[in-house]
Amino acid sequence: MIETKYNLGLQKFLAFFSFIIFVFFYTQANAYVIPGPHLLELMIENFGRGKSLLIFQKLSLYDVSHEKNIIELRETLKYNFPEEFRSEIQSENAKRIYVFSLGASLTVIDNKIVSTTETRFDCYKDVFLYRSRILLQNRLSLLGVETSVSSLGRFQDKTAYVIGAEYPDESVSQIWLNKNTFQPVRWIIIDKDNKSNKDVLEIRYGDWEQTHKAWYPMHIEFYHNAILVREIYADKIKVNPSFSDELFDIEHLKSVYLNLGSVKKDKDDSQGLSDIQKTIEEFKKLYE
Repeated sequence: MIETKYNLGLQKFLAFFSFIIFVFFYTQANAYVIPGPHLLELMIENFGRGKSLLIFQKLSLYDVSHEKNIIELRETLKYNFPEEFRSEIQSENAKRIYVFSLGASLTVIDNKIVSTTETRFDCYKDVFLYRSRILLQNRLSLLGVETSVSSLGRFQDKTAYVIGAEYPDESVSQIWLNKNTFQPVRWIIIDKDNKSNKDVLEIRYGDWEQTHKAWYPMHIEFYHNAILVREIYADKIKVNPSFSDELFDIEHLKSVYLNLGSVKKDKDDSQGLSDIQKTIEEFKKLYE
């Protein structure tokens, strides 16, 4: 009887001890999170080895003011990796050109320069554009993402890697990657000038498709303080098209469209406006 109780007690002890050992090693094995720089490297590798992309898409801009207008436009994107990007929108009344090259930007509407700065909306392209981990890491650091920090989180019931924050902290800028594919699923951009952290732009990337070994999201959403304000649906992609260098040459474009009065007027008119308001006003110019 005593031996039976002893054996039962020993079995319980061994079972408990085995459980503790399992939990310890399981926790240790899952505590490791891939460092942020390496995650960026895996993300870039997943995109493919193309040299350029031509994207045709529909852009919907939602006016969240009392007017509740919806602006829908056709947009063409040109990616010339790793540091050149061009967007073109042709409406019935005007043409808008936005160029980003080597860290500088330029916006032209109706043959006039209206801006030489970018907004947070323009940053969505960066995760695809920079096909160099060092270049992308430097760019993200400038935009407030601390790439040395990484963690695991959950988004829409799926596990994801978080670059720039310790999950579940969403008070700082951060990028989320699908745990299995390393494709971006969301990018939270905090306005660095807003100390209360109440001015948040969240970009969501979805419906990833592969075209000639190049991956691209066919659906992109923009939420400002949890309100959908902008949406993109890509419908056609060409891989490795050839582009003229002049298309991305900002100094050349300035010589063609130079209009300092327009730039100054744009700066004066935009004082005090948020990224959302500036974007609405800029796109309304295509209809004036």
